[in-house]
Amino acid sequence: MPHSALLNVMIKAARKAARGLARDFGEVEKLQVSLKGPANFVSAADRKAEEVLREELLKARPGYSFLGEEGGRIEGPDKTHTWIVDPLDGTTNFLHGIPHFAISIGLERENTLVAGLVYNPISDEMFIAERGKGAFLNDQRLRVAGRKTLADAVVACGLPHRGRGGLEEFRREFYLVQEQVSGLRRFGAATLDLAYVAAGRLDVYWERNLSPWDMAAGTLLVREAGGFVTDLDNSDGMFPKGHIIAGNAALHEQLLALLKKAG
Repeated sequence: MPHSALLNVMIKAARKAARGLARDFGEVEKLQVSLKGPANFVSAADRKAEEVLREELLKARPGYSFLGEEGGRIEGPDKTHTWIVDPLDGTTNFLHGIPHFAISIGLERENTLVAGLVYNPISDEMFIAERGKGAFLNDQRLRVAGRKTLADAVVACGLPHRGRGGLEEFRREFYLVQEQVSGLRRFGAATLDLAYVAAGRLDVYWERNLSPWDMAAGTLLVREAGGFVTDLDNSDGMFPKGHIIAGNAALHEQLLALLKKAG
């Protein structure tokens, strides 16, 4: 399937960064790792991948701003466009040899998400979306799952870990959700959780304490696959608030109501 010039830029950048990640993943025990925060590690692979992505994306669109997990924000002369990039989402999985991690690239134009890409270099699954043009996995059109009740749903979530707050809040939510759903999952990569919702593999997903680069590309994927994405207050404040819920219309509404009971 032919892609737009914009998606071609994103795909080229992701594949170039992925070559280094795949190589380093094969030698994961040799990586030089430094602490980024409590229970949250950054590797040499992470830094190298962001450098590659920044170089490729800004070479193709030199005026755009860039927001990356590692390097923060770089302001460009074009204030209307910002690349939002996570070079390695699922770092803990990566460092433990678990092949569930991804590169995520989102593009925001005048505060609206217009393009998104999530790529797992190990499975070679490339999720892409453009605003108004649908979401795709390796060129196959995506639709969110059609299940209508939580009793039939497999639900993904994030688990607060050491050094993060919100443990008691999550335990209340977990208790209520666990009793109502078919299955509960925690995979360790928010970008892929959202991509899996878009692909119908997961029915609905929620998580707190996220950053824009965790959510940008995946948010567009879900919306372009026919799903709903909001913050946990049912508004569009995912980036400033750092929390998210995504699924089809019915399950988004049901899970949101259930989580409010735990508040």
